[in-house]
Amino acid sequence: MAGQVLIVDDETSIRASLSGILSDEGYEPLTAADGESALSLLEEETPDLVLLDVWLPGIDGLEVLAKIKKRQVDLPVVMISGHGTVETAVKATRLGAFDFIEKPLDMDKILLAVRNGLAMSRLAEENLLLRAKAERPQLTGHSEAIAQVRAAIEQVAAADSWVLITGDNGTGKELVVHAIHRLSPRGCYPFVDVNCAAIPEELIESELFGHEKGAFTGAVGRKRGKFDLAHQGTLFLDEIADMSLKTQAKILRILQEQRFERVGGTKTIAVDVRVLAATNKDLDQEIEAGRFREDLYYRLNVIPIHVPPLAQRSEDVPELVEEFLAEMAAKYHRPPKSINQQALETLKAQPWPGNVRELKNLVERLVILCPQEEIGLADLPASLGGGRAADPELEPTLLEMDFKSARAGFEKSYLEKKLAQNEGNVSRTAEAVGLERSHLHKKLKSLGLKTGSNGD
Repeated sequence: MAGQVLIVDDETSIRASLSGILSDEGYEPLTAADGESALSLLEEETPDLVLLDVWLPGIDGLEVLAKIKKRQVDLPVVMISGHGTVETAVKATRLGAFDFIEKPLDMDKILLAVRNGLAMSRLAEENLLLRAKAERPQLTGHSEAIAQVRAAIEQVAAADSWVLITGDNGTGKELVVHAIHRLSPRGCYPFVDVNCAAIPEELIESELFGHEKGAFTGAVGRKRGKFDLAHQGTLFLDEIADMSLKTQAKILRILQEQRFERVGGTKTIAVDVRVLAATNKDLDQEIEAGRFREDLYYRLNVIPIHVPPLAQRSEDVPELVEEFLAEMAAKYHRPPKSINQQALETLKAQPWPGNVRELKNLVERLVILCPQEEIGLADLPASLGGGRAADPELEPTLLEMDFKSARAGFEKSYLEKKLAQNEGNVSRTAEAVGLERSHLHKKLKSLGLKTGSNGD
């Protein structure tokens, strides 16, 4: 299907003729006879373009245009009118109309406007995709284990086959999925992800397949499902082993037929979707225990990719730490931090049961809590072999203090050292600790700290 076009016109003959021509050209037409119906339909459907008459019963086309642009600013709208004026065309353009065509309609002009509008929309989507690609984290590291994963991604990306990604929690399975989609011919089409473990069993069919109005209590309108939204793109089924056997059976049928009905509906909807699935469970064991369908496993497991645990690629830890240090410093507006070799070697030697996610959480904690610019062994948690030796005289004192007093004591000690490091200069100290100068000045005063002679 070339795209879905909503036709909004109060004349039945125009709706019928436009629907016929668009259908012949491979488009899927939707129709509405007035503005209220069009806005209601837009809550249930997501057309790629709107053909909108200016003169409508009830709210006019310009008001409908304004409401559409408030909801979906990137949706291209072509205005059509039998009483077109320069003033109306200018107003429509200012409201965000893509084009303005006068009646009687020239069908060649209509088709050209539709093609151009959809092309503009596609370019906007591609620009968003390019920005997303630039911002999306990559698979970091140069170990042999991660190099094999990268090679597998490059091999399967263009093949359009279904892929099953396995690996422990926190290994980065979602990065593999995004990389496959990004490098595939479907990369400029939708990427829709479903966390099968997070959706209640009674709602998962509605989430995947959509539902019709009144299909169940609370179904106040039609809703498109994830399979529908992922048309021509990629659907990512995360934690696939957490679906019930009943839902697995329906997924299997859709994978085989690429068509389905919404919950409570009778209309068969055909889709073109590439499915990528991931799990942290051993599916052979799940099949043996009767919790996962063997036929679904073989349907999904066309090409398997296993993401290794961090403990099997410890040589990647330095690169990951460097990446996370920069990311967290930017996130929390802190000065860049480094980590010394002794601390780094300690991190490389850890088993990391939580994998890359656990390492990232640790680096985030160190960036927030470590006062100095270089993180050392003593700054690591005692459970990782770090931590400063406890002062037997200080420890009872700390335990007797409330949180506010302990924090004030830390702040005072920290700022005293930073001031000394910057020779009492408040401006340089403020820059070093990432605070506004006025805020630091108030903090120093509240803690009873004095600046040097060049404090200003």
